[in-house]
Amino acid sequence: MNRLTTVVSLLLVAVFALAACAPAPTAEPTPMPEPTAIPEPTPEPAPEFLDIVDTAVADGRFTTLVAAVQAAELVDTLKSEGPFTVFAPTDDAFAALPEGTLESLLLPENKQTLIDILLYHVVAGKVMAADVVGLESATTALGADVSIKVDMGNVYINDAQVIITDIETSNGVIHVIDAVILPPAEEAAEAPGTIVEIAVADERFSTLVAAVLAADLAETLSGEGPFTVFAPTNDAFAALPAGTLDSLLLPENKQALTDILLYHVVSGKVMAADVVGLASATTVLGQDFTITIRDGKVFLNDTIEVIITDIEASNGVIHVIDAVLLPAK
Repeated sequence: MNRLTTVVSLLLVAVFALAACAPAPTAEPTPMPEPTAIPEPTPEPAPEFLDIVDTAVADGRFTTLVAAVQAAELVDTLKSEGPFTVFAPTDDAFAALPEGTLESLLLPENKQTLIDILLYHVVAGKVMAADVVGLESATTALGADVSIKVDMGNVYINDAQVIITDIETSNGVIHVIDAVILPPAEEAAEAPGTIVEIAVADERFSTLVAAVLAADLAETLSGEGPFTVFAPTNDAFAALPAGTLDSLLLPENKQALTDILLYHVVSGKVMAADVVGLASATTVLGQDFTITIRDGKVFLNDTIEVIITDIEASNGVIHVIDAVLLPAK
């Protein structure tokens, strides 16, 4: 081996020795893939409800109810914020009303009656079926109550059965009923009786009634009138001089009794508020009596006090006095 070859071999040995002693190269880490993002679930949109009126319009079972609501001009009310609970009669329910009733209710002159009936089907607030069955009654928008009862699993509003429940709307809820519910008839104020009937029914005037009968004036004072009667009490007659009343009730003194009684009657219906503005009044007898006010009290002919006023009769008014008025002879 020549010298050059020896040198090359030594260099190669040195290189391999250095390579063996050098640290191994660090491997680059393989990047992990990013996790796939799981999309958030999209919430289901809340159902969009129509208002009570639009719900009824969209449901073919309530065409008569819708027509009634329009005729009563309650559309805007039942489309307002509410909330309301409506017990809604079906078309069949309206058709079951007595013949001619619906047509009559839809006439302009019966609008208030129609309004009252419709408001009797409406309760303030959103009362779901689960709450309805826990009630015995509910106050309607009319102000009158409906009764609520559960019988054999069925719910009744008055006598109408609830056949469908919980139709939700944007401003309340509808429960469907199978009959129209009618509000209780307002008890008509009892018409007052005639002047004679009122006097007969009031024991304070038994002597006056006896005198009216004796003078044959009952028919007159039961007539159309109107009359204003200043009515003496039994005590007023009892205060007459002894024997005066007994004498007046005798048949031969009928004209004198008639004159005295007619002196207590004024033509027309003169209420107390008008009496105090008068200085005198002309009676049916044709004679006047004076009217004066002292210390807030009303006196006839200076001494006879009006103690009760404005007892209204069908044919006039009665004011009660504490003494008998006697006409001039």
